[in-house]
Amino acid sequence: MPNTALATLKAAAPTLSVGMLTADLLCLGSELRMLEQAGIAVAHFDVMDGVFVPMLTFGSPVIRAARTTLLKDAHLMIDEPLTKVADYVAAGADIITIHVEASRHVHRVLQQLGQMKNANDPERGIVRGVALNPGTPVEAIEPLLDELDLVVLLAVNPGWGGQHFIPAAIHRIAQARKIAAVASRDILVAIDGGVTLQNVAEVARAGADLIVTGSAVFDGKSAAGNARAMLQALRSR
Repeated sequence: MPNTALATLKAAAPTLSVGMLTADLLCLGSELRMLEQAGIAVAHFDVMDGVFVPMLTFGSPVIRAARTTLLKDAHLMIDEPLTKVADYVAAGADIITIHVEASRHVHRVLQQLGQMKNANDPERGIVRGVALNPGTPVEAIEPLLDELDLVVLLAVNPGWGGQHFIPAAIHRIAQARKIAAVASRDILVAIDGGVTLQNVAEVARAGADLIVTGSAVFDGKSAAGNARAMLQALRSR
């Protein structure tokens, strides 16, 4: 089955996925249009259930309501996602990331996602990702590689925004690359958490394909200007 969403991400790498949690959700449409105009290609939605992580945010209805040309990137920080991922596919998510720590059947969840069709366009496919908390060994992805398109390495502990970047995350990028190479798998590697204008170029130089940033863009000042500056930092790394 074609997967143009995955091909788009690979062609754009390294690129940004901008977290919407710190955007003005009362003006979600305007915020998304602003990101489109700034040259951003991916909008990141942090779904938290108050169980796997302490914070409670939003679910599939908000992702469904987001009318945008951006790829919709759903990071599911939710407990036992097996029976829940279909709702996010139906809501139009192009990228769905689950946590290895949150599921007893993470391989089955990835298999299930591989059988689903993108609600926006079947040819887009679903980009299947797993996220690893900072304390989870990167080797946890090894048994999942055949069902995996993306590994997301958290550079903060999940559950709330505005945390400082954990420097050890930089070295984990190379670890993930090596594990994938040994298995002859071409997967995307992402970094999520604590990324700012000051360190985004370093993260890109370390080999991240997709870089998630949120509060560094939506800082209450010029979100459009921040987004453009971070993209420029990536391109001039």
